Amino acid sequence: MADLVRLVRQPIDLASLSGTEPRDGALCLFVGVVRNENRGRAVLRLEYEAYEEMALPLMQEIAAETKRRFPVTQVRLVHRLGPLEIGEASVAVAVASPHRDEAFAACRFAIDTLKSQVPIWKKELYADGSAWLDGTRPQAP
Repeated sequence: MADLVRLVRQPIDLASLSGTEPRDGALCLFVGVVRNENRGRAVLRLEYEAYEEMALPLMQEIAAETKRRFPVTQVRLVHRLGPLEIGEASVAVAVASPHRDEAFAACRFAIDTLKSQVPIWKKELYADGSAWLDGTRPQAP
């Protein structure tokens, strides 16, 4: 199965991320889901926006860098954009490898790098308003 890097506006198909090759002995899958509370506030839903022309190439570079740094066979990164309800998957990272230690480490590297470097912004919506998290707000390119 080939590497996969996508920004999507529909629910993430987690089953499509689970492929492995015959030499793989591990598949590590991280799924970020929308929770109903953050910092003591009830969250009704989220909205994600991205600078897509920059985000997708950066995600492709993260997948390539993950493969350079770790002995893995596959890297799949998918992030959802638009409105999301509680319990829905917002981001998924899948890494296949012959061994579990490398799969776990590569998966952690990929999600941490994606969250810190890719221009994707999260807005939480509450009963009494909304807020862009971590002081981020989408900027016009």
